[in-house]
Amino acid sequence: MLEHIRKRGAASIQELAEEIGISISTVRRDLEHLEERGYLERSHGGALIHKQVQSTFEPEAAIAAEFDRSQKELIGLAAAATVPSGASVIFDSSSTVLAAARACVERGIALTAVTNDLRIGQALALSANMRTVMLGGTLRAGSLTAVGEPGESFLGKLNTDIAFIGTHAISGTSLTETSLEAAAMKRAMIAAARRVVLLADASKFRAAAFCRICEMRDIHEMITDDRADPAEIERLRDQGVVVTVVSSDNL
Repeated sequence: MLEHIRKRGAASIQELAEEIGISISTVRRDLEHLEERGYLERSHGGALIHKQVQSTFEPEAAIAAEFDRSQKELIGLAAAATVPSGASVIFDSSSTVLAAARACVERGIALTAVTNDLRIGQALALSANMRTVMLGGTLRAGSLTAVGEPGESFLGKLNTDIAFIGTHAISGTSLTETSLEAAAMKRAMIAAARRVVLLADASKFRAAAFCRICEMRDIHEMITDDRADPAEIERLRDQGVVVTVVSSDNL
């Protein structure tokens, strides 16, 4: 429901009931639930997405995973295809990075994997070819992401081949996040890898979140989808970032 409204900016209760195949009363209850959590605003007979979301607002992990799901899976497949067997890889906490981790498992390649995400750790554990290192820390409220110590310091002792990184927003020349702790963990991951690959669908090109992770020049490569503004892609390439664009024709 939220994805339908987000793509269109607004939707009526009747439209949502017909599109999703649920009753009008269920739509009303779900809209109330989403409004209480800050995802949208109710309007007469429907709902609309906030024009300006607070810089610290972050969707719940289960909901975020459903946004642009098909594009995230394509990006994940493209990312996994670049990973050589035997590599050491950091998997950041991100629904798109989770797609890459699952694609690596499907390939059956042998990896030493490092992650601060319990969902990703569980996905990697399904493969007998994975040696998975879980970073310690404090779980963020309402999340399966570990941040802070001892994981952040532990990353300072690593030299990995690849880091797959996610972000809340790509804003101008910067990557930004909603949380100081999450941003600090991502910076530590970036510093621990020889090759840093940003995995971000087109929706990530948006207004800056609360705090800066790094500049785009600190990223070596990016994989995104073909809904991204071509001008944004060229701007990143002008900064020296190698950008791969996956095609929605493969959906």
